[in-house]
Amino acid sequence: MRRDHPTWWAFAVHRLSGVGLALFLPVHFYVLALAIEGEARLESFLVWSSQPWVKVAEAGLIFLLAAHLTGGVRLLALEFLPWRDWQKTLVAVSGGLSFGAGLLFLVNAY
Repeated sequence: MRRDHPTWWAFAVHRLSGVGLALFLPVHFYVLALAIEGEARLESFLVWSSQPWVKVAEAGLIFLLAAHLTGGVRLLALEFLPWRDWQKTLVAVSGGLSFGAGLLFLVNAY
């Protein structure tokens, strides 16, 4: 398959978003451990996480979640539905929805 085809890029985004989410998991478990350790440790982390660059990183995380979700739905459609030309349009729509979810989170964070 050619690398300039939209479905190749959808494949690449799905894989990279999966790797990004897997790399985030240890951070997530660390924050959960802070919550178990005590209120003061969690509160200091929450104060630190109110910085603007952390909010941007959170929006990136939401984008990764949305991209991985829409990529997974795309793969399910490929497995269970017959191929149609309009499915290339769905690749673009899923990318737009993923970007929109991250942007919406970022706007609501402030």
